[in-house]
Amino acid sequence: MEQIHGLLGVFNPALPFTPEELRSNYDFWLDVDLQTTPYIMDYFLRDFFGEYTDEARELFLDDAGYGRYRLKPQFNTQRKVADYFASQPKDEKNERFCNALMGLIDQVLFIEDPYEKGKYHPRISAQYTYTYRALTDYERWCFDRLYNDFYYHRHNDFWYGKAMWKLPPIIDATSMLTCAEDLGMIPDCVPAVMNALEILTLDIQRMPKNPREEFGNPAHYPYYTVCTTSSHDMGGIRQWWEADREKTQHFYNNMLHEGGQAPFFAEPWICEKIVDQHLHSPAMLCILPLQDWLSIDSRLRRENPYKEQINEPAVCPHYWRYRMHLTIEDLIAENLYNKRITELIADSGR
Repeated sequence: MEQIHGLLGVFNPALPFTPEELRSNYDFWLDVDLQTTPYIMDYFLRDFFGEYTDEARELFLDDAGYGRYRLKPQFNTQRKVADYFASQPKDEKNERFCNALMGLIDQVLFIEDPYEKGKYHPRISAQYTYTYRALTDYERWCFDRLYNDFYYHRHNDFWYGKAMWKLPPIIDATSMLTCAEDLGMIPDCVPAVMNALEILTLDIQRMPKNPREEFGNPAHYPYYTVCTTSSHDMGGIRQWWEADREKTQHFYNNMLHEGGQAPFFAEPWICEKIVDQHLHSPAMLCILPLQDWLSIDSRLRRENPYKEQINEPAVCPHYWRYRMHLTIEDLIAENLYNKRITELIADSGR
């Protein structure tokens, strides 16, 4: 794998565009050299390298003329960059160099399909690249059309067919209940497939599926749902509470129905109220992280909520070595806490 960032990944299976299709359907004229290789111009180098720009220009770039640069062959993939800096001293300058080179390699509009050469995928979030900014207003309009079609319409029937071919044998091979992780950018065909095959959806309150809602409401979740407060890829209730004061205030007033200013920290009573709302959800399953169960007790929860997150998705080589700060024996001995959990579950009817 030559690249590391998910930004440079592609769907598989997929229906990438040919240059002819881009021209005929979207009036977008693909420039393979400018738009599928890193677009690196002198005027924005300082945005990446800062005070080290002159040194970086000499070390990592070849002059391509007219203010444009190409990465030297030994630094033209993210894997090469990562491998090189893994052997260099760990200091502020090398970290800046490494991150900057990774970011420059991300500066593409399209990614060539690894299996069907000559076909191209629009890069996810390409609108945030300098390559996109360099387009004319009309070119940006054309690109936005093809981008939206590719990510939200083009694959619906194709992926529906693939899912209905692949998933039934997998589901029939086991008596286990099938649940999906269907958060984030989900094609329109996914809910139809899940309904047809009776696959449970996943709902997390801070990631509502309705774009018009700021928060999900556990009381409105459908029955075929796994509801939870957080996942292994994000901070727990307490970390989320401290991340965005404005959003926390909205949640405090509108979802917890509390008046006044929200406490700065997610106090145990707040965490318990959130847990209780999830337990009362009509969702078939309520599966909460142990960190969020413990958050309702000031004696048992971790002192630092930022140490509760299991995995950092943005860190590709993240070590899955998370350990709870309590032993099972410690928890078993916590009679008052266990009694409270039992009461919450019983009161919810679960």
